[in-house]
Amino acid sequence: MKPPSLAARITLLLVATSLALLGGGAMLMDWRIDRAMEARFRENLLTQAQALTTVMELEQVAGPPRLPPGLLASEGRAWYELRCVGLPPLRSTPPPPALPADWPLAADGTPRFVNLPQGQGLLGTVMFTFEAPSATHPPARDCALLFMQDRRSFDRMLTTLDWILVLGPALALLVALVAVPLIVRRGLKPVRALVERMHGIGPNAPGQRLPASGMRELDPLVARFNDVLARMDDGLARERQFASGLAHETRTRLAELRALTEVEVRYPSGRPLAQILGEIGQIGAELEATVAALLLLTRLQSGLEQPQRQPLELPPWLERQIQRQRTVADQRGVALAVAGTPPASLHTDPALLEVVLGNLLGNACAYAPAGDTVRIELGADGVHISNASADLEPPDLARFGQRFWRKQPPHAGHAGLGLALAHAAAEALGMRLRFELAGGRVCAVLGWDGG
Repeated sequence: MKPPSLAARITLLLVATSLALLGGGAMLMDWRIDRAMEARFRENLLTQAQALTTVMELEQVAGPPRLPPGLLASEGRAWYELRCVGLPPLRSTPPPPALPADWPLAADGTPRFVNLPQGQGLLGTVMFTFEAPSATHPPARDCALLFMQDRRSFDRMLTTLDWILVLGPALALLVALVAVPLIVRRGLKPVRALVERMHGIGPNAPGQRLPASGMRELDPLVARFNDVLARMDDGLARERQFASGLAHETRTRLAELRALTEVEVRYPSGRPLAQILGEIGQIGAELEATVAALLLLTRLQSGLEQPQRQPLELPPWLERQIQRQRTVADQRGVALAVAGTPPASLHTDPALLEVVLGNLLGNACAYAPAGDTVRIELGADGVHISNASADLEPPDLARFGQRFWRKQPPHAGHAGLGLALAHAAAEALGMRLRFELAGGRVCAVLGWDGG
């Protein structure tokens, strides 16, 4: 199924809006015009009827009224009937073709307008009562007048106006149906040009960006798309670095195993078997540690590893973690200095917290220069772990936590995954981990529960 067109959608919306506005406007205008014309017609009808009453008053000079029956004969489309008390009815020639059923009882001092059907048209009718002066029966005589006029010419004019009001919006909609798609397609040319520019952008061509379109509506879209491209390039670079690092670590360990076994087979060293197997086991343990760290990192970053929080007595637990690092520190001639008082307990996941602190302490002890002191400052809101590091620079802090990244030459058992694990585990625990560099020392700051 072909996807809907943006031009067709815009055209449909414009036509529907135009139809609603023009159609509604035409209906409102037609209603207003009909009311105004009807009021004008009734006003004219009443004026003619009142002219008859004036003529009758002028005729009251000496006796009964002598209203000329053919007064409006020149009109040919008007009729009347006059009834006065004590006098015979006076009618036009010819007489009215139709009379209301309640005439003259329904007539009163207020003019009453009705439309009577006659053939294919209507007769506009007005009736009202008035007092006519009388020379023989003073002071006045009660009279009722019915005046009617053929409405066909008036109704034809209203019909003509209706057609004009209908055909105007219809013609405008017809023009819109033809012109709007062309205008919309022309207006969407920058979008098509943008799509053409996107064809050459992809993972195989990193670093490419869309140029600004110069249009207020499209430039935010271009900026967002370029941001996505930048994140994609950054992610691809990290993935390539990760794949390269993983291949290097795995290939290095396997090459060590292969070289060790081939050398011992071809040129036996005479070393005890236990020593050779121990060296093979150490290489295997390093490879296993790398794989296990990658699996844990993947589970943390994908959200599969959820914290199992429980109350933890923090002082003895921290003491055990520090004691585990003393052996490595003593071997490298690094001292450990602990200061401050941690909170008595913490509601957290001990295993994930061990991943964070174990890696931070292990990195500090492994990379601190000989003779340095690793300072561990404990507080109610977190822990600060610092060590000397003369070769680190401020831009390096942004790369802390990248997988397989190492500033120094590789140490045994360190594959460059420790800080990545620490970051992922801290994020899973809701803690904040950051690094600072000042005075030739790097400091890892871990806040308890995001503190």
